[in-house]
Amino acid sequence: MKLSGEALAGESGWGVSQQMLQRLADEIIALYDNDIRVAVVIGGGNYFRGRMAASWGISHAEADNIGILGTVMNALMLRGVLTARTDADIRVMTAIPIQSVAEPFIRLRAMRHLDHGCIVLLAGGIGQPYVTTDYPSVQRALELEADALLVAKRGVDGVYDRDPNVHPDAERYQTLRYEEAITRGISIMDRSAFILAHEQGLTMHIFDVTRRGAMLDVCNGEDIGTTVQA
Repeated sequence: MKLSGEALAGESGWGVSQQMLQRLADEIIALYDNDIRVAVVIGGGNYFRGRMAASWGISHAEADNIGILGTVMNALMLRGVLTARTDADIRVMTAIPIQSVAEPFIRLRAMRHLDHGCIVLLAGGIGQPYVTTDYPSVQRALELEADALLVAKRGVDGVYDRDPNVHPDAERYQTLRYEEAITRGISIMDRSAFILAHEQGLTMHIFDVTRRGAMLDVCNGEDIGTTVQA
């Protein structure tokens, strides 16, 4: 699952909403309780984003590094809430070494945690600037041999043929091919993420994270959001 930092922020769009954090934890636990193995790539845009660099007078790379640390903070908070609400073993793994609070990401170790029934929270992106968490979410899904990638967006219930905020008659795609998404320049995910998912045949489900029960509904095959396939 790709969980954006904005999803944790709730309506404010900044920081962390305690109510939203608890809701997301319940959604993840619902998957776990239905014997679905879960790994979550967490963003950090609720704290800082690279595009804010110019207004703050700092370099883009520095801004991205701040965002990377934000993903770790989000993962630790989510682990705390999950630990309080379930007996499942919750593991935080990071792309940058922070051994005192989390494990380093090692692919085979992460897969072993999943095989043993752990919920794995993946922070730090790929540990490098100039990359949003869109691409790392696809990369981690492929590394962990996931059946699908769930992309939880705040206030976006799928992919449309036109901007639904401008065109009330816009139609939501139930399914979409990567070729079309790339050709049409659909920007709900980074182009690089679409290209990698397309090349490797990874199925992606894009849905509104604020819809209650959406994560489990997607896994149960209900018509929620948009399914993007090769």
